[in-house]
Amino acid sequence: MLTLRESIIEAEKNGVAIGHFNISNLEGAWAVARAAKALGVPVIIGVSEGERDFIGTSQARAIVTSIRDELDHPIFLNADHTYSVDRVKEAIDLGFDSVIFDGVKLSFEENMKLTKECVDYARSKNREVIVEAELGYIGQSSKILDEIPEGVSLDSETLTSPEQAKEFVKETGIDLFAPAVGNIHGMLKGGVDPRLDIARIASIRESAGVPLVLHGGSGNSKEDFLKAIESGVTIVHINTELRVTFRDALRKELQENPDEVAPYKFMKPSLIAMQKFVEGKLSLFNKK
Repeated sequence: MLTLRESIIEAEKNGVAIGHFNISNLEGAWAVARAAKALGVPVIIGVSEGERDFIGTSQARAIVTSIRDELDHPIFLNADHTYSVDRVKEAIDLGFDSVIFDGVKLSFEENMKLTKECVDYARSKNREVIVEAELGYIGQSSKILDEIPEGVSLDSETLTSPEQAKEFVKETGIDLFAPAVGNIHGMLKGGVDPRLDIARIASIRESAGVPLVLHGGSGNSKEDFLKAIESGVTIVHINTELRVTFRDALRKELQENPDEVAPYKFMKPSLIAMQKFVEGKLSLFNKK
């Protein structure tokens, strides 16, 4: 079975992307894993700080590891959006495959300093851990939005520049880089987000020298996804759309069967709906 690093290299070589889907419960984990297994492609399951607090950090690791072993398939676990070095270290120590230090609200210098600390800690371990960091604020909430998140600017002067990316990667030694290229966390009502700056993605990939990660993929168009992957994005994050899929399927089931009290029965349609959704995204990301 390929490692996460090997899977990333393989994806970039083949001009495809690995899907990254956040989960908050066991149903979500099975939906993502079964979708990846059905299509024969690797996948990353992400758990943010809030999601880890709900599931349990060590429990999330145990769930994903046991599913990976049972399915015998490359299903990886990422500590998504981690805001402190201590919590990055916690995920590394517990055996997560990758971690993301999110220092976008910090100064450029402080973000680099703390990211470098995370990288050094990961490298000190006797196993491979992928470290990712971000540059450029794109919001923080995975929810349906009435408007562009407060504090997010899509002006070309404020998005991540190739020069910033080059310096950041060189000084920190990260494995993956997540820039602000017109993407936003969450999803605008109506389901259509702003267009991605494809030319900027290509320039950043060339200057950064490491694979790129697109955060906030919910709401982006198929065309933008394919162009972004072609231009250097190797991992795509989806959260809000998957949450909406779960909620809508659960609400429909409870409305149609209000007397059902067995969770394994009224939650099953949500699992099926999420798996179908993930299969659709993975098929798109792996389109050659």
